[in-house]
Amino acid sequence: MPGGRLTQQERQQIALGLADGLAYAEIARRLDRPTSTITREVMRNGGPTAYRADLAHRATERRTHRRRQAAPHGGPKAPEQAHGRDAEAVREYEETLTTVFMQSGVPKMMARVLVCLYTTDSGSLTASELVQRLQVSPASVSKAITFLEGQGLVRRERDEGRRERYLVDDDVWYQATIASARSLAQVVETSRQGVGILGPGTPAGTRLENIARFLDFVSESTARAAEQAREVLHTKPGTTSDGAAGPDTDHG
Repeated sequence: MPGGRLTQQERQQIALGLADGLAYAEIARRLDRPTSTITREVMRNGGPTAYRADLAHRATERRTHRRRQAAPHGGPKAPEQAHGRDAEAVREYEETLTTVFMQSGVPKMMARVLVCLYTTDSGSLTASELVQRLQVSPASVSKAITFLEGQGLVRRERDEGRRERYLVDDDVWYQATIASARSLAQVVETSRQGVGILGPGTPAGTRLENIARFLDFVSESTARAAEQAREVLHTKPGTTSDGAAGPDTDHG
């Protein structure tokens, strides 16, 4: 399986495959590339309906040029600069994770900011550090942070220099999951209001009741699972969930 970046000829083959309606996996097989490479390439360059090989190739060259110019000065090290990591592998992973977030419904800029925070060892960056690393405008970062904070995916605090820092930590996904469960609960409540208005036992009323029952179960199960997962993650090894020492297994 070949490594390295896609060539212009490979990008032309991707464009032809998309035009023929081929799946990403089939295009990847023909190019002897991972499916994730093809998916990432297409998603970051307009999607399957707008992908153009020449534009994608030029965009990659521009990104490579910006990365060479954008080595951070001071502040937390970029992931590829710390712990002797393989810089190319880190960048490829960041692109893959960005694509995964985008496929789950997170807008592109928001996904890029989230990935930047997730792959930073501190899990914390200022707006200026995000601007420098992503090579985007402060307004773009501000908009992304506002969206992510509204989804419960990041939080903000002030450091000793009174600068705002944006963070992801162990509680971020817990808070986001609980927020999602509450959102489902609102759908349940509204659906049941509709049952009363449209009439229990009518086709429309029955449909809404089934929606309410299904989402009620999902909402409660999600919240319960989030609480349990949080409890497990916050329990030290060798102790029970209430903080007591676990059973002594040393019988020697």
